[in-house]
Amino acid sequence: MKFQIKHRLTDAVLFECELSEDIAKQPLSAQLGYAVKEVLKSDADLSGADLSDAYLSDAYLRGADLRGAYLSDAYLRGADLSDADLRDADLRDADLRDADLRGADLRGADLSGADLSDADLSGADLRGAYLSGADLSDAYLRDADLRDADLRDADLRDTDLRGAENVPETNGPTSAERIERQRARAERFRGRHPEVPVIADLDRKILEAVTIGAGHLDMSTWHKCETTHCRAGWAITLAGAAGKELEAKHGPHYAGVQLYRASTGRVPNFYAGDEAAMDDIRRCAEESAQP
Repeated sequence: MKFQIKHRLTDAVLFECELSEDIAKQPLSAQLGYAVKEVLKSDADLSGADLSDAYLSDAYLRGADLRGAYLSDAYLRGADLSDADLRDADLRDADLRDADLRGADLRGADLSGADLSDADLSGADLRGAYLSGADLSDAYLRDADLRDADLRDADLRDTDLRGAENVPETNGPTSAERIERQRARAERFRGRHPEVPVIADLDRKILEAVTIGAGHLDMSTWHKCETTHCRAGWAITLAGAAGKELEAKHGPHYAGVQLYRASTGRVPNFYAGDEAAMDDIRRCAEESAQP
């Protein structure tokens, strides 16, 4: 099976590779992740590539040329993007938690609404980048160049900004502001992905299922039985037939990511222990009840 990566504007084929039978059976997001890794082996140019919604968790993209690439809503948690060229890239609402962006060139990149919490951006060039509404809490921005960057409403709580240039004074968003941002992020995601079902009060429904219903939470497996699931598994189950279809297409992890993004505007840790996951479900259920 041939797989193509195309230019975001011209639809021109930038890279083509042959997928093995095993890879071809995997979700589209996984196929794209495999193709991107093959690109790096061949030194092909991905500038301007359409990589929207790519599932690239923990991907090794060090030094990659991604100028002008379309990575909106991409899942890049834990990815190694150190020294990557991301000038003018579209990373709106991308999940970059724990990502390594040391020394990355992000001049003019659109990171508005992106989740960069715990990301390492030390020494990164962010001149003219758009970071409005981005979550930079606990991120490392030591010696980063933030000249002319748009940091309006960015969450800079506990961010390491030593040596960084053009740092605004901010106390970070209030709880109510953070919740409103999540709702706005969910709305944007739904607008771009109407095929992803929305589960109203998702965490409250999971909480009710495992506390007053017959369900159980088991974070060690996606689905243990009809009434026992992990957090992502519960989201898939609560979405009904549409959730199962999403899981069949993208796999359980990324299906859970998309369902949580569409329903809540955030993505929890699907690999937390049972106790930690339950504590977070309770907290999120309480927050979702706020007007």
